[in-house]
Amino acid sequence: MSARTVADALVDRLRTWGVPRVFGYAGDGIDPLLAALHRAGGDPEFVPARHEEMAAFMACGHAKYTGTPGVCLATQGPGAIHLLNGLYDAKLDRRPVVAVVGQVVSTALGTGYLQEVDLHSLFKDVCGQYLQTVSAPEQLLVLLDNAMRTAISERVPTCLIVPHDVQRADAVDELPHSHGVVPSAAVTARPRVVPRDDDLRRAAGVLSEGSRVALLVGRGAAGAQEEISQVVDRLGAGATVSLVGKPLLAEDAPWHTGVMGHLGTTASAELMAGCDTLLVVGCNDPWTEFYPKPGQARAVQIDIEARVVGSKYPVEVALVGDTAETLRALLPLLRHNDNRDWEQRVFDSVARWREICGQRAQEDADPLNPELVVHQLSGHVPADARVAVDVGSSTYWYARHLALPVGVPAHTSSYLASMGCALPYALAAKLDAPDRPVIALAGDGAMQMNGLLELITVADRWRTWADPRFVVLVLHNRDLNEVSWEQREMEGDPRFPVSQRVPEFPYAAYAELLGLRGLRVDSPDEVGKAWQEAFSADRPVVVEAVVDPAVPLLPPHLPDEKADMIYRGLDQEPDGSAARQRVRRQREAG
Repeated sequence: MSARTVADALVDRLRTWGVPRVFGYAGDGIDPLLAALHRAGGDPEFVPARHEEMAAFMACGHAKYTGTPGVCLATQGPGAIHLLNGLYDAKLDRRPVVAVVGQVVSTALGTGYLQEVDLHSLFKDVCGQYLQTVSAPEQLLVLLDNAMRTAISERVPTCLIVPHDVQRADAVDELPHSHGVVPSAAVTARPRVVPRDDDLRRAAGVLSEGSRVALLVGRGAAGAQEEISQVVDRLGAGATVSLVGKPLLAEDAPWHTGVMGHLGTTASAELMAGCDTLLVVGCNDPWTEFYPKPGQARAVQIDIEARVVGSKYPVEVALVGDTAETLRALLPLLRHNDNRDWEQRVFDSVARWREICGQRAQEDADPLNPELVVHQLSGHVPADARVAVDVGSSTYWYARHLALPVGVPAHTSSYLASMGCALPYALAAKLDAPDRPVIALAGDGAMQMNGLLELITVADRWRTWADPRFVVLVLHNRDLNEVSWEQREMEGDPRFPVSQRVPEFPYAAYAELLGLRGLRVDSPDEVGKAWQEAFSADRPVVVEAVVDPAVPLLPPHLPDEKADMIYRGLDQEPDGSAARQRVRRQREAG
């Protein structure tokens, strides 16, 4: 095929937009696009995943680590269907992803053809902000540009459907200047958004009048770390972060109480319970029961998105604007708080939490305490690492125990909270920066769901990486641990063994089978050595930590009624006594 096709034009346009790679899985409905990627010689690179869901997760991971749109590619029918979970991850976490999806030939649409699925109905929710089908070559550029622009400006997934026959059609290199033909350019821009002066003065008044100020910081505060530190100092405040805001602030600051919420710290719970004024910065955290009680605190919220201000807590003053610029404008208006009693309370609370955290990590477990494994990882994380965290018990231990060096990004599936995100995220991070070490934290449930598949991708690609360090921690407890504890805490039910048991699997040995390094750890004495070996290895490493499922996943300062539910569930389990004792000891220790 010598003529330049629509598929070639699409690939060229992706290159114009600066797309470095396309994550996908082959299928005959996208063969012309795959051929165009082949002709493009790796610019953009096609990255084959083991499953289309993983390709969509990789695209979302790329968007999270780079801030630029991730692109995924799948064929019609089952390929398109498999993209949904990763695209919903992008939608709920507000990340720019563009899905390019094949479709059966146009003349077969509506005939019940092989693999024919109504793709507009399939994607109308997840890609509802922009979902179009290219029906003529003249449409391609404007529709692709609109999909990219919408993804970038709205931070959402979009979808472009390209039927097989349209992919094969001759490209139109020069559009006619005529009615009904719309030209386009591969450009976009962001506005500078700052609040009104009157709103800034009102916000400063609320914050300056507070005697016990708390900051709740989310990922929308990226780039405003220095301004946040200055606000904290000016007001004698304390600061907590959402789970996705954890990487933003220096974790050793005496005013930084750690993560808020069910998987958060006692210091953060005490900060929220004791404050009389709340400044929410770039955060839309859903754990509303861990915010101050309504009426307890006057509140100011800063966010670039007007739709979220006041959506999780009653706000007195809303400041819609870029967080860093807004804080810089706000700082000169804030009155210095000379009374440092609240600040000292925060410092004491933080010190107490760090002591509790260390004590929990050192508690005996059978055979190994997962808190110790992640706690000790903190001393080995390289300063230029990237971290991917799966959903489950690994999320709790990451939130509470992993001290990230300043500037190290970490991502998880936050609002969708989908298991299986860590390995595809980690691969996207590594492919973007092969010279930077990557760490993935996952449970055995997530590894069996799909992580084992993407280890094949790791094994296939690692020899091309400038830095081969790609460390995967598998918390092997033979249990869907977070859900087991939810069955107890939320329902008062015993763990249901049939639903919760994760079959035994040799994760470290599997890594060795793939040509990677596998380290199996089942004793506290082995943990430090394992981390040293993992980060000095000449290839990717799977650290299989055989840990105790009886180590409890409890919210900070567990209320009596919640404790009673947990005890009721554990009392119905034939082997629940060890976990019951751990819950009791943890509550007694604070």
